[in-house]
Amino acid sequence: MKAASERAAVEGAPRIAMLGGTFDPVHLGHLRSAVELHEALGLDCVHMMPAARPPLRGEPRITPEERLSLLRLGIGDTPGLIADPRELEREGPSYSADTLAELRREFGPEARLVMALGHDAFLRLADWHAPERLFSLAHLVVVDRPDHEADLPGPLAELIGGREVETPAALMASPAGGLLRLRLSSRMAISATEVRRRLAEGRSVRYLLPEAVEERILSAGLYRR
Repeated sequence: MKAASERAAVEGAPRIAMLGGTFDPVHLGHLRSAVELHEALGLDCVHMMPAARPPLRGEPRITPEERLSLLRLGIGDTPGLIADPRELEREGPSYSADTLAELRREFGPEARLVMALGHDAFLRLADWHAPERLFSLAHLVVVDRPDHEADLPGPLAELIGGREVETPAALMASPAGGLLRLRLSSRMAISATEVRRRLAEGRSVRYLLPEAVEERILSAGLYRR
């Protein structure tokens, strides 16, 4: 009876993903990836988290409050997606390990906790703050791109050695510690850098951004030179 009750508890464990980024600004590629991640992993929710001061990236072009507001507009009433402000409310740099620790405390030791990141960010993972700690707190899911087949840097290969699994089911068999490479069906190649450039030049961003996000940016004059 005890084994059955433990199995039932594990099967009912929350499935939560963290999808961080500058979202400068949030675009349809970000949002479509979050929706497909939600579906592919059978998640309860995806916490989309704007970073206040990303340690390995330049300063975002608009304020954290504006980026969060645009993210909320972009998500709208999409089921399973949440605009999570916790990294904006923390003092200092936005370290993913600290955010995962908060989520682990919130959802409990049996929760299936996932940190999703793109392939470019994955290649720099060994340079992150406390990268080994990430795996003690969560699984990592790399949203792969078909044009990235090169060998991994040595420190990264060592960091992920023995952690990779082939399927979402294998990943979700435990609360943390695994790595899954996931190719999403849409793979929308939209660049926030290109969106900002177009906005600065007064060029169209139609169908690159959610309509509500585009309207807010244009009406407020965000990203102009």
